[in-house]
Amino acid sequence: MDRQVWRSCETPYKYGKPVIAGSGIAGNFDANAVDCPFVFYHQGKFQMMYIGFDGTGYQTALAQSDDLVHWRFRGMMLDRREDAGWDKVGAAGTWIIRETNDLRALPTLKKIDGKYWMVYHAYPEQGYETGSASIGLAWCDDEDLLRWHRLDKPVLMSRDGAKWEKGGLYKACVVCLDGRYYMFYNAKNRPSFIWKEQTGIAVSEDLLHWKRYEGNPVIQTAAAGWDSVFCSDPCVVRDGDEWLLFYFGFNGMHAQEGLAVSEDLLKWKKFKKPILRHGKADELDGVHAHKPSVVFYNGTLYHFYCACRKSRPGDPTVNFGREFRCITVAASTPFARA
Repeated sequence: MDRQVWRSCETPYKYGKPVIAGSGIAGNFDANAVDCPFVFYHQGKFQMMYIGFDGTGYQTALAQSDDLVHWRFRGMMLDRREDAGWDKVGAAGTWIIRETNDLRALPTLKKIDGKYWMVYHAYPEQGYETGSASIGLAWCDDEDLLRWHRLDKPVLMSRDGAKWEKGGLYKACVVCLDGRYYMFYNAKNRPSFIWKEQTGIAVSEDLLHWKRYEGNPVIQTAAAGWDSVFCSDPCVVRDGDEWLLFYFGFNGMHAQEGLAVSEDLLKWKKFKKPILRHGKADELDGVHAHKPSVVFYNGTLYHFYCACRKSRPGDPTVNFGREFRCITVAASTPFARA
């Protein structure tokens, strides 16, 4: 059975080029990099929520596609509000609650009391992920998905958590099952590197009040190997009777995508090897292949991820660490070449 699960999730064919890259234009939200794809289907089009970094903080944008390969910018979803608030430096949208958790169905969005709900995180200080981030929620009742209203306070903070998450919270996804909400999120155990990132769960009945699962962290780093330092950025879907959790592992040098399986959303079994590996040094994902978003369409599984390699002359952007960071995709079937 495990082999069948593995085969159904393999995406060995890499597109090899950015599907979204930063602008490199000073003052733009994506001047330095783009990151964290979340792909869904809305109003007859594929949409991608993603974040950009401009040297100060993250902001969240929306792009649109007809074919899951060619994307065009639509507008901003969460931008910087420098007046006040816990998220004034920036806001990184990572997930919108979906109508269905089924991997094989089109990932449409779920309205709850007439509203769409997004989970995002924000850092308290200017710079590249500076300070201990918290997790918040925003809602939207417009079908264009470009006017979001943020709750005044975070719904999850590191200071209220256990030792493994005291350094700050990161990317989250939220799954709705039988009227209950499960938030999967990764967190770090200390503010300064080298820290460990692992993934835990919080549960809510109303989206506003969350209780951490006593069995956290549910996706733990290994003693050695490819995911010995980070187990991060959960993407949770259902395939038949089983739940799948895509995540990325990091060993201090390279980040690669992993896979875990569960029957109850709480107890998870990790596969031992990466489901999507980083490439050769000169390839788009020569340093990192990480931060998954998966979509099944027309018999093909598309695995969107953030690709990183060392920067070189001619790159549109240069990010923190002298890297070129963009969004790309791999698939279970070969891409058609023009």
